Amino acid sequence: MVGIMLCRVYGGTLPNATLVEGDHRILVPEMPEPEYGHRSGRFFPFYTIGRIANVPCTTAAGLTGTCLIAGECKDNGGIPSGTCSTRTNQAVCCVYTQSCGGSTNLNSTYFTNPGYPGPYRDGGACSFTITPSDGICQLRIDFRALTLDQPTGDGACNTDRLSISGGAPTVTQICGENTGQHVYVAFSGSNPITVRVATNAGVPFNRLWNLEMSQIACASATRAPSGCLQYYFGDSGEISSFNYGSGVNPSLNSLGATGGRQIASLSYGICIRTAAGRCSITYELPSNDRYAFTVTGDASVIDPAMIGMGTVGVNGVLCTTDFIIIPNPTVAAAGAFTDRFCGLGLYSVTSASTRPFVVFAVTNANEMNDVANRGFRLVYTQNPCAAV
Repeated sequence: MVGIMLCRVYGGTLPNATLVEGDHRILVPEMPEPEYGHRSGRFFPFYTIGRIANVPCTTAAGLTGTCLIAGECKDNGGIPSGTCSTRTNQAVCCVYTQSCGGSTNLNSTYFTNPGYPGPYRDGGACSFTITPSDGICQLRIDFRALTLDQPTGDGACNTDRLSISGGAPTVTQICGENTGQHVYVAFSGSNPITVRVATNAGVPFNRLWNLEMSQIACASATRAPSGCLQYYFGDSGEISSFNYGSGVNPSLNSLGATGGRQIASLSYGICIRTAAGRCSITYELPSNDRYAFTVTGDASVIDPAMIGMGTVGVNGVLCTTDFIIIPNPTVAAAGAFTDRFCGLGLYSVTSASTRPFVVFAVTNANEMNDVANRGFRLVYTQNPCAAV
């Protein structure tokens, strides 16, 4: 057992303190003042609790925390949420939750609206700042909850918006319903990243946000490649545009027609990590959602039975305003296709020879002519490499 000597403690009591000696954390218990009046150097008993790595942990509720000694968690404003080590019951999974004006340099912290999990109906700007720790290159923000007012019918986040600055890329506006989405932002050296939610109290709405901030190490396998605002890891799964939803936007556009859910002025990459032994990826519309590809055009005037079909999709040079790019496409239909897709439907598309697999999403500054559109929602499946 490793020992440490504490000398000349004067007056009062010595509070419980966690000290570090080499690779060991040592808990020094509370010791009373000597009953006699003479103050002198003393030796204190101690015990070690072993080596505790401050690694990420997960609570029973599915929240991400950091494994810490209970006293450290409390001193730093964290919430102990179950144990995280078999070495001692004093090691707790410490969850950090902060709201407006908060800041952190910890690996995992939650940024919530005032009064969370209740809704927020007031207005103003609510900001949170994240400073990178040593060896950190990126910030991943998981939208465990993000419900803001819908964009205007023309796609502008005028009432509410989430913005991210200080890193790359700068995200200027996200609004609407985005629970379950995520973004990656690269730190610029040791400079902080600021996440800001701005709301308008003049518009009554039950806003809700709970954003999980995870710092990604430069050497981590989960670090997103350059140019990827989003990064997925499954052999199969779903990707969707921001604010994609099953209902239409209740706001009208500037022409008085039904507004769309697409957010204007976005351009970003959605990347999917290539799994071992997989050489291509196929994108399709989900079978239960005919509006899963309504990117350009007027979805209110077309026969609902036609929406989603590849025959009402548009490809190539005709896609100039809003579109997705699928590199090196092979389409399961007759004819030649380039990598730009828009319109109100989509054939099954297979992409190969690009690592990681990627879909680029682009919207212009004006969604006025895109009526009742919802954006895109695609199911993807990575395909095995052909046998040689």
